Amino acid sequence: MATKPGMLTDWPWKPLGSYKYMMLGPWAMHSLAKAKHELEDDQILLNGLLFYFFNSILPASSSLPVWRTDGVVITALLHAGPIEYLYYWLHRALHHHYLYSRYHSHHHSSIVTEPISFNGVCDDHAAVIHPFAEHIAYYMLFGIPLLGTLFIGVTSLASLFGYITYIDFMNNMGHCNFEFIPKWLFSVFPPLKYFMYTPSFHSLHHSQFRTNYSLFMPLYDYIHGTTDRSSDALYESSLERLQEIPDVVHLTHLTTPESIFHLRLGFASFASRPHESKWSSWPLSWLLTFINGGSTFLAETNMLGKLKLQTWTVPRYSIQSQEVNRSGEFFIERHPQLKTKVVDGSSLAVAIVLNSIPTGTTEILFRGALSKLAFAIVSALLQRRIQVATFYETEMLKLSAATKGEVAVSKSYTQKVWIVGDGLSRDEQVKAPKGTTLFIPFSHFPPKKERDDASYCHTPSMIAPSSLQNLHSCENWLPRRVLSAARIAGILHALEGWDVHECGDSIFDVDKIWEAAIRHGFRPTTISK
Repeated sequence: MATKPGMLTDWPWKPLGSYKYMMLGPWAMHSLAKAKHELEDDQILLNGLLFYFFNSILPASSSLPVWRTDGVVITALLHAGPIEYLYYWLHRALHHHYLYSRYHSHHHSSIVTEPISFNGVCDDHAAVIHPFAEHIAYYMLFGIPLLGTLFIGVTSLASLFGYITYIDFMNNMGHCNFEFIPKWLFSVFPPLKYFMYTPSFHSLHHSQFRTNYSLFMPLYDYIHGTTDRSSDALYESSLERLQEIPDVVHLTHLTTPESIFHLRLGFASFASRPHESKWSSWPLSWLLTFINGGSTFLAETNMLGKLKLQTWTVPRYSIQSQEVNRSGEFFIERHPQLKTKVVDGSSLAVAIVLNSIPTGTTEILFRGALSKLAFAIVSALLQRRIQVATFYETEMLKLSAATKGEVAVSKSYTQKVWIVGDGLSRDEQVKAPKGTTLFIPFSHFPPKKERDDASYCHTPSMIAPSSLQNLHSCENWLPRRVLSAARIAGILHALEGWDVHECGDSIFDVDKIWEAAIRHGFRPTTISK
């Protein structure tokens, strides 16, 4: 106690004494009220009681080494031998009409396997979990390797938690109702089919009831003749899925090595946030990029009404140079009979940039690498009678020649709106007026933000409508549910039935595509800073 206790020195509930625990009453009552809807608490309680009990009576369990090879090997042998064999006969016994009607039929109430078949999560799935008596039997079985290795002094943290993880993983995999185990795995090592079951193998047990009793190793079903004859055929047919034909494909590529983590198939925590470089992810990102090799892979699937959308990713980065294929025109020339239309979204990017300029703007400063998008933006600005100035005379001459309009060279850099692209430097940003400058990028990559007193727009993009489903990852550095102009343009062409290419030097109708975007629920983005 302090020599001169001040305000809030004591805990506010100290005067309650032992009655202070009654403060948890509302929480306890709320938990009890939810109990009929949540069943995972039962398994958590059982696990906690068992772990606490054995940790208390077995002092050796409190000081385990991290790894012991002999303990890991013995655990694996105990599981493959007595555990799998005892489970097989226990499972067959549970399918005897006496035990089945009183216990195991509860688990087989649904013939559809799902991961919650082991430790259900809610009232709706109560039919597919196991009764308490079965859990006691299973814990007695699975306790043999854990307690056995502990008693002979060879257990370790790796064997203990590794075995528990193995049980949970294999059980949930077998009940996932989706066949994904590759065929080549069994081709490389044929005996594996006797030591690892597949989701389709266990699904037959739930649909046929009298076959495929094994826990995780089908070996004992093969030995005792209880393997379902259609196991191999179902496995192979489950892998032969019909290829879904998309209506729109957004073809993209990695922007940096670590950007692979920001895809849907990467880390969910990364993919849900705009991309930013992290040095800690570099080593693994190089490995994943190498593993993917040169094969384009499906990164994401979305739905917009009846429209099927897919994103395909090329596992390469820094290949965005337009000179390589003349902005897609070279590809069209090589495939003149191509029925698929190639859309680069230039017209929508122009529309987004134009509609990002504040109303009443009479002059802008243009700076960035010159491209068909740059020429189209400047041409549209001149048609709207907005004065365009550039940093350098070379840019001014090229823009004037391409747009056949008057473009000036800025000497004061007082323009409050800057339209910028690749090549914008820090020294150039410093010359912008303080506190009022708005940077509007037209490039694919966002400019590096060198000014804390300025505002920066996102790269050409729009917010997706709420009807666009399954959109959980960020597209590069854009916020959640914000799509790039190129991606949206392909969707709009499909929705409107525009059977034309937009690549090479061609630009689609800017006003028409902007009106279509707004009509289909796409909304302009806010300023990013």
